[in-house]
Amino acid sequence: MNVAVPVKKPKVKSVEDVQGHADTRQLPINKVGIKDIYHPVKVKDRARGEQHTVANFNMYVNLPHNFKGTHMSRFVEILHRHEREISVDSFGQMLVEMTEHLDASAGHIEMTFPYFVMKKAPVTGVESLMNYQATIFGEHREGKTDVWLKVVVPTTSLCPCSKKISDYGAHNQRSHITVRVEVTVGALYLEELARIAEEAASCELFGLLKRADEKFVTERAYDNPKFVEDLVRDIALRLKRDPRIGRFRVASENFESIHNHSAYAEIAGVGAGLID
Repeated sequence: MNVAVPVKKPKVKSVEDVQGHADTRQLPINKVGIKDIYHPVKVKDRARGEQHTVANFNMYVNLPHNFKGTHMSRFVEILHRHEREISVDSFGQMLVEMTEHLDASAGHIEMTFPYFVMKKAPVTGVESLMNYQATIFGEHREGKTDVWLKVVVPTTSLCPCSKKISDYGAHNQRSHITVRVEVTVGALYLEELARIAEEAASCELFGLLKRADEKFVTERAYDNPKFVEDLVRDIALRLKRDPRIGRFRVASENFESIHNHSAYAEIAGVGAGLID
């Protein structure tokens, strides 16, 4: 007969806090923390309420000149306390909590994750998932919290010059449009930013297309040629009118199909949500 033997818990002894020692080099550190840690999260989803995904985190605070180090374990503690759905508001709360918990005056968090949207093909209506690379990042400094959303949106762009000068056909390419916005007020979904980028492109991408859909998107791109400059300008005009958006930056990299280089454009501006 096996008898369970009680396991004695080791006594917790007082351990010296080496990180809390004073430092005499008189050099403050801008960012110190943990980088490249993965953690399961739930993020806001406009269609279904929430979406489960896995995010890569970078978490930093500033360190005054008189402290030797920060407490790295506290960053992980913050992550474990935030298993709930992450929105712009809750992300800002996590920033404040981290900064205060580590006795810092400034904190910075970056959270990058794959984000999926169910899309219907334009003709047949067949459904498939489309994935985007999304990031929520922000900073809490001197009592002020700024939160940004970023999404990388793959699209198709067709060259207007090629279409104009060719007797038939035109070269097109995959474009990666990066939209980064500061959220000032209200709910702003990643799907909305992705949609703005897709509507500005020659044509959007889909996870699954049937023959009738392929014909449609090919002709759609041909009828809607866009330079890389057109892409960023058209998106910027949309963002400037949005009262939920403060500062923004839009970039597009077109991976050329007839050159061994990319075409690139970037534009920065201010949305209607930023009040001077």
